[in-house]
Amino acid sequence: MKRLVLAATAALLAWSPAALADHHEAKAGSIAVSQPWARATAPGAPAGAAYLTVTNGGKEADRLVAASSPAAKTTELHTHIHDNGVMRMRPVEAIDVPAGGTVALKPGGLHVMLMGLNAPLAQGSTFDVTLTFEKAGKLTVPVTVQSAGAAAPMGHTGH
Repeated sequence: MKRLVLAATAALLAWSPAALADHHEAKAGSIAVSQPWARATAPGAPAGAAYLTVTNGGKEADRLVAASSPAAKTTELHTHIHDNGVMRMRPVEAIDVPAGGTVALKPGGLHVMLMGLNAPLAQGSTFDVTLTFEKAGKLTVPVTVQSAGAAAPMGHTGH
C-alpha cells in the first residue's frame, strides 16, 4: 500500500499541463498530429514559428494546405531553402503527407510561420493552431511554447 501511495504521489508531481501538451496527439480522419511546440519569442518580436509531426495512417496521400492561429495576424506554411550560402524562409503552397508516412515540421525545415504576433510567445504558455488538410479537413491543436533556444519539444531531444 505504501508503494502504491508513493507511486501515485510521484505521478501527480510529474504531471503538468505542459508535459501533457508535449505528448498531445490530435486526429482527423487518417491524419494524426503530435508534438506541437514553438519557441518563446522576445518581447516585440514580429514573428514566431510552430513545429509538429504529421502522420498519415491511411492508404491515400493527403496534403496540409493551410494553417491559422489566433496568436498571429497571418499564418503560413513555410520551408527553409539554401540560397547562395544563405538560409532563407519561403512560403509553400502545401505540405505533402504520403500514405503511411510521417512529415516532421521542425527548425531549419518545414514549419508553420506566425507573422504579426498578437503577443510574445511566452515559455510555458499555449496557443491553438488550426491545420487544414485537403482530405482530412480541419484539425486544431494546442501548441506549447518551449524556451527560446529549444531544439525539439520537451522530452523529444532525439527526434
